Amino acid sequence: MTDINKSRRRFIGEASCAAVGSASLFSTLLNMRMTNTAAAYAATQPQVGGEDYKALVCVFLAGGNDSYNMLVPRGNQEYGQYQSIRSDLALAQDTLLPITPFDGGDGRDYGVHPSMPEVQQMFDQGNLAFVTNVGTLVEHTNKSDFESGRSKIPLGLFSHSDQIMQWQTSIPDQRNAIGWGGRTADLIHSLNDNQNISMNISLSGSNVFQSGRQTVEYSIDPEQGSIGIDGYGGQDFFEQLRTAAIDSMLDIQYQNLFEQTFVNVTRGAIESNQQFGSAIGGTALQTQFADNEVSKSMNMVARTIAARQQLGMRRQTFFVMFDGWDHHDEVINNQQMMLGIVSKALGEFYGAMQELGLENNVTTFTSSDFARTLTSNGKGSDHAWGGNQMVMGGAVRGGQIYGNYPELFEGNDLDLGRGRLIPTMSVDEYFSELALWFGVSPADLDIVFPNIRRFYTPGSDTPQPVGFMQA
Repeated sequence: MTDINKSRRRFIGEASCAAVGSASLFSTLLNMRMTNTAAAYAATQPQVGGEDYKALVCVFLAGGNDSYNMLVPRGNQEYGQYQSIRSDLALAQDTLLPITPFDGGDGRDYGVHPSMPEVQQMFDQGNLAFVTNVGTLVEHTNKSDFESGRSKIPLGLFSHSDQIMQWQTSIPDQRNAIGWGGRTADLIHSLNDNQNISMNISLSGSNVFQSGRQTVEYSIDPEQGSIGIDGYGGQDFFEQLRTAAIDSMLDIQYQNLFEQTFVNVTRGAIESNQQFGSAIGGTALQTQFADNEVSKSMNMVARTIAARQQLGMRRQTFFVMFDGWDHHDEVINNQQMMLGIVSKALGEFYGAMQELGLENNVTTFTSSDFARTLTSNGKGSDHAWGGNQMVMGGAVRGGQIYGNYPELFEGNDLDLGRGRLIPTMSVDEYFSELALWFGVSPADLDIVFPNIRRFYTPGSDTPQPVGFMQA
C-alpha cells in the first residue's frame, strides 16, 4: 500500500471517529444549550451606541513588554524606589506624562511613558484605564509558598512560548491550543447573520486566542484586506484561463474525501473573499492613520467594523500582534519608538470609532507574554511575571488604575528576585470582565474560562471580576 493511501485511510478513519464523537447526543445537546444560552443572554443585554454590535480588539505586544516603564510611579518617594531598582533603565522623573485617576487612586502619583501622549489624553478623558500587575496564575500565591514549592504555578513560567499561549488560552496549568476568544466564538457566533466569514478576524495570521473547537480565525492583510487566489477573477488572458480552470474544478463532485474537502474549502474561501472585499470596498474613513504596520492593522480593523452591517456581523473579535518586545538590550531606545507607535495607533483607532459613532461598542485591550525584571542586566531587562495592561473604549470606566500596583523596591513581598513580581490579578479576572461585557452569560463564563472559579464566582453578589467595564 502506498504512503498516500495509508495517509488517506488514516485520515478517513480519524475523521469518522471524530464525527461519531462530536455527533453524540450528549455533545450535540450540550453545544446547543451553550450556544442558545449565551446567544439569548447576549441578545438581552442593553444595546450600546444605538445598535446591538460589540467588538473586542486584542493588541498583543509579543516578546514581553517592560510595562513598569509604561506606567510609572511619579511621586518623590515612590519614584525614588523605582529609580533605585531600575538604575540605568529608569526614565527621568520630569519626562513622565502625569495622569490623575478620577477616584484619587491609591494615593500615589503616576505618569506614563513620555512617548505616549495619546494614552495620557485618553486616560484623562476617561476613555482608557490601566489594569495593573496582571499575569498567568493557576491560583493566587505568595512569595513563601512559591519559594517552598507549595504553590501551583503556570507551566513554563518565564518561557515565551508557554506564556504567549497561556495569555491567549487563559489556561496556565495545561498546554492547550483552544483560545478564550475561540471558546467565546463557539458560544455566540450564532448571533451573526453571516456564517460564511468567521466572527474572529486576525490581522496577524493564525493565533491561539481566536482558535475554537468550531471556530477558526479569518485572516486578512493590514493593507489589502481579504486576499484571494492569485489571479482569480483577473481581466488579462492568462488570469481568465486560470479563473475558468478553477471554476471548472470546483463544479465537479468528487468521491475522494480529500479532493471534495479541498474543493469545498476553496469554494468557501473564494466566496468569503469576494464578500469581504465588496463590503470593505465601500468604506471610507476621514481619520488618518500613520504609515506603520500597527496603524495599518488598526485602520483595517476600523474599516472592517465600518462594514459590519454589510458583513452581517453583530459580534466580532480582532487580533493584532506587534512583535519585538523581548528587550534584553536597549530597553530605553526601543520603548521610546515602540510605545510611541502603540500610543499613536490607539489614539487613531479611538478617533475612528468616534467617527463611526461606535466608541461605546468597541473595546480594545493589550496583552503581552509577561513583564520584565525591574533590575537591569546592563542595558536591558529579562523575563518576569506580573505586568500592566491598557483597556480602551467608551464602555470602559476609564481614567482609573485597577488592581494593586506593587511597591517597586527589591525584596518586597511580591519580588521573587531581580524584581520578578508575583501577579496579584489573574488573566482570568482580566479577560472575564471583557467576556461578560461582550455577551458571555455568567452561567457560561466557566466554559470560556475553566479556572475562573479559583478567582471569581460568576453570578455572585459581585457582578464583575474587576470593575473596569460598565455593566
